[in-house]
Amino acid sequence: MLEEKEKKLREVFTIADKLQWEIGEQFHDRVIEEVYAHAKEIAESSVIKSPDHKYSFETRVDKIITSKIFGFPLMLLLLALVFWITIVGANYPSKLLSYILVDKGLSGLKYLGEMLKMPSWLSGFLFDGMYLAGAWVVSVMLPPMAIFFPIFTLLEDLGYLPRVAFNLDGIFRKVGAHGRQALTMTMGFGCNAAGVVATRIIDSPRERLIAILTNNFSLCNGRWPTQILIATIFIGALVPQHLSGIVSTIAVVTVAMLGVVFMFLTSYGLTRTLLKGEPSAFSLELPPYRPPNILQTLYRSIIDRTIVVLWRAIVFAFPAGGVIWLVSNIQISGMSIAEYLIRILDPIGIIIGLNGVILLAYIIAIPANEIVIPTVLMLTVLVNKVGVISATAGVLMEVESTNEIAQILKMGGWTLLTGINLMLFSLLHNPCSTTIYTIYKETQSLKWTVVATVLPIIFGVIVCFIVARIYYLVL
Repeated sequence: MLEEKEKKLREVFTIADKLQWEIGEQFHDRVIEEVYAHAKEIAESSVIKSPDHKYSFETRVDKIITSKIFGFPLMLLLLALVFWITIVGANYPSKLLSYILVDKGLSGLKYLGEMLKMPSWLSGFLFDGMYLAGAWVVSVMLPPMAIFFPIFTLLEDLGYLPRVAFNLDGIFRKVGAHGRQALTMTMGFGCNAAGVVATRIIDSPRERLIAILTNNFSLCNGRWPTQILIATIFIGALVPQHLSGIVSTIAVVTVAMLGVVFMFLTSYGLTRTLLKGEPSAFSLELPPYRPPNILQTLYRSIIDRTIVVLWRAIVFAFPAGGVIWLVSNIQISGMSIAEYLIRILDPIGIIIGLNGVILLAYIIAIPANEIVIPTVLMLTVLVNKVGVISATAGVLMEVESTNEIAQILKMGGWTLLTGINLMLFSLLHNPCSTTIYTIYKETQSLKWTVVATVLPIIFGVIVCFIVARIYYLVL
């Protein structure tokens, strides 16, 4: 009985394959075009328009926003504006939070430790390790997220994001992917795990898998603070102060767009190698523009996104801070575990324009991208320029401004190349553990989960290596 069913299925697939070759390519497109052409004929024969008929306001706006001439420039301009507001607006609250949590908060906790007569190892583990990692997550991440997410949610509520998908549909189709991947890509800018789940809107299993494998190239919320901070310190510092915000914004937008380019290139490569097939057609209805509900927008952006993401980062940051303190203070033959690991990773990091501290930070930060910067800062303070643990191992320096963060990084031997390649590696590296688990749940395949995890790392190493070689040749 089972053999008969398998035989019939093979016959059906054989007939389907034969018919596909007979009807030729773009069959789905022609069907959709015929449906809409027929619908247009019915509408024209049924609806009578007055001679003085004018297009509605929404139609006139869409003719500009979705046009081939103005669509992409407006999209990039709006994205740059959002980043500029985020970069400039996050500076002052970040300084305030750093002063409250890192400076005053640490002093208060240490005083409490002395009052309770805590042993130095326990005080160091709890305050210099766990607490400071959490404090850095809040001070570095909360301000940009509290600005970025409300603006992003506002654009979503206004109905602009479907227009972005409409503009990008043609490119996705040219690389052999599904047009709805533009929507899942946009969702990935908030959270890659959410973007992976959102690929369920794609009916074709092949095209859905492509969207899953490439969603990590969308910069998720956990990587925005890294991009913004490093761009401000290393790229913005190349120009006068009054131009720093604009130049930093351009750098962040460039990295984000580079991620989109890698998404297109990877989709193109997959559709012509491992995942061959004809892209399917779909219809995308543009929702009407509507005034946003401010209270609802604030609730969704602050509670559902900012607070949830920040809480997850803090939950991961506390144990990560404890791990950092332990590896920096547990000695083996007179050397700490951190010193061993950094010395092992340093040669690899230097080859690709990074360093051992950054590579170790990304290993520790696999649970969440949000803790990369706090981990980098703590490890950088723990080592000097040649990678030897300092006398104040386990204690994170108290900083109150971006300038002091820059001093910490430059103390660790960071250069312009290190900053640029960290921005690139932040874009091109493995997904966080939550996203990896989500990919496995959605694909039910260990093979594709490994591909989705390893592929960005390969790209990241190659790109950083090439940039480092060019940098050394030029400078």
